[in-house]
Amino acid sequence: MTAVTNRAPLEGIPVRRTNSSAQTSRWSALAVLCAGQLMVILDGTVVSVALPSIQQSLGFSPSGLAWVVNAYLVPFGGLLLLAGRLGDLVGRKRVFIAGLGLFTAASLLCGVSQAPAVLLASRFVQGIGGAVTSAVTLGMVVTLFPQPKERAKAIGVYSFVQSAGGSLGLLAGGALTQTISWHWIFFVNVPIGIVAVLAARRVLTPEQGVGLRRGTDVVGALLVTSALMLGVYTIVETAGHGWTSPHTLSFGAVALALLLAFVARQAKAPHPLLPLRVFRSRNVSGAMGIQALMVAGMFSFQFLCVLYLQKVLGFDEMHTGLGIFPVSVSIGALSLGLSPKLIARFGPRAVLLPGLALIAVGLATLGRVPAGGSYAVDVLPALLPLGTGFGLAMPALATLAMSAATPEDSGIASGMFNTMQQIGAAFGLAVLSTLANAHTDALLGEGASTASALTGGYQLAFRIGSCLVAVSLLLAAALLRSPAPAQRPTAVEETPLAENAAH
Repeated sequence: MTAVTNRAPLEGIPVRRTNSSAQTSRWSALAVLCAGQLMVILDGTVVSVALPSIQQSLGFSPSGLAWVVNAYLVPFGGLLLLAGRLGDLVGRKRVFIAGLGLFTAASLLCGVSQAPAVLLASRFVQGIGGAVTSAVTLGMVVTLFPQPKERAKAIGVYSFVQSAGGSLGLLAGGALTQTISWHWIFFVNVPIGIVAVLAARRVLTPEQGVGLRRGTDVVGALLVTSALMLGVYTIVETAGHGWTSPHTLSFGAVALALLLAFVARQAKAPHPLLPLRVFRSRNVSGAMGIQALMVAGMFSFQFLCVLYLQKVLGFDEMHTGLGIFPVSVSIGALSLGLSPKLIARFGPRAVLLPGLALIAVGLATLGRVPAGGSYAVDVLPALLPLGTGFGLAMPALATLAMSAATPEDSGIASGMFNTMQQIGAAFGLAVLSTLANAHTDALLGEGASTASALTGGYQLAFRIGSCLVAVSLLLAAALLRSPAPAQRPTAVEETPLAENAAH
């Protein structure tokens, strides 16, 4: 198979030269897209910090409390692919605005909830809105910026939002929960969402889409949505049932069977929901799989490092968010500045490999944190390579994943990219948390102190996460292809949005 360059097919479309006003309008559109995406990403972590307060306020049981997170994750992970294709068919602007409006309305319902059932139902609707919003965002970014120089910068901004949003959510969640109440982690979305919807209606370019007749596959939609939602449900429930329990094995088998049936359907359907031609590119299919593996290893940091800071070092919510914040700063510095220039100069593969290596080093460093550790000596030296590596790797992976997307398929490619990220995060967190808890229990049984046992469990998870990222590095080196040097731009132009975001 021939190598895929970082010039996407969109670049072959004639582009009318725009004046400075039209140029500014495109970057304004990117700002709106990233604002909507940031709301969704923040919600994935802002809630985790507030869980103890939510439990105390609404009277959740320990098992029920987990569903404050899971009720969001299941529809979010299950609907990304369908929502991405829907954007291709009916227009990505319509889908983005509809998803953002639904997410905002559901956030209001979450904030006013006074009973567990109401909060869980509202979180489920919020997950649907988040999936619909996220699924089409990257596709719209690629369509907005067909030229390689500007696209590299735009994907860098998008990747910063994707990567750093989780860490920012920890800080925001801790601040709002401690200073006001947990209700405001949801209320804060409402004014931002309203402004974003109004701005999106004004600055985003209307799209007609290819039409429902060219891509309606009801059977395929039911199969893939059922498979993904059931698969995510199975993964998140392993904490309560175990990996080898009848519950996990039976639901996992059904999810796999549905997914295989979906693939078979797509190979024969006249208008497939997911055209299999998307995976003909070695760089695209490789980037999707490598991203899932990288996120599976990396996501352990975001969850388990928080637990280490709180349960071992005794940090409160606010200081935990501040402790993780250097990762966001590192990601922002790379994604908004250096990474796009490096990708434009050397190609995404050359940027991805050192990024993955730095992530593996950072996780391995966390795998040595002691029970009586110090943040400045033991934690911060690991966070800096983690943030730097992720700031390099995410823009490169996004560039590779969208490198073969045509205008008609950019929505489904965007949805697939986000789906692989969610599946990798859910699977990695479930596996690494299970292993950490099992090792902690074993150490407690041997007479270790609580702090030592917890630290031992976290160390094991971080080391395994480092190994997963190391495997993704080997796969990237073996599978991905470098773009032709002659087809790479030699410089990246600065843009108003990038300059403002850097400040």
